[in-house]
Amino acid sequence: MELDCMLKALGEPMRLKIFQALLERKHCVRSLSKKFGISESAISQHMKVMKEAGLVYGEKYGYHTHYLPLQEAVDFLTDQFERMRMASLNVDRDMTVCQCEYRKEGNQE
Repeated sequence: MELDCMLKALGEPMRLKIFQALLERKHCVRSLSKKFGISESAISQHMKVMKEAGLVYGEKYGYHTHYLPLQEAVDFLTDQFERMRMASLNVDRDMTVCQCEYRKEGNQE
């Protein structure tokens, strides 16, 4: 799974809204179209991008496909953000000392 691809897909506001709706329950394209007031073809294009990013999958029910978030993707995103959170908690936030690698010890300008 590639974090950058997932974040790029979710970086588009409508796709983020669609993904959040799918976290609540499964939806078909028609349901999402009515919910968000955009065309079914626009929803289909958003779903294609999210499928390619590994965020969602579809289950066929007759002529309709119902979409759900991939649990592995949700777990992966959760893990990545938790790692970022932990890294942020460990950052030395002392603003009195420059921590740039290019500065030599004792050369504090």
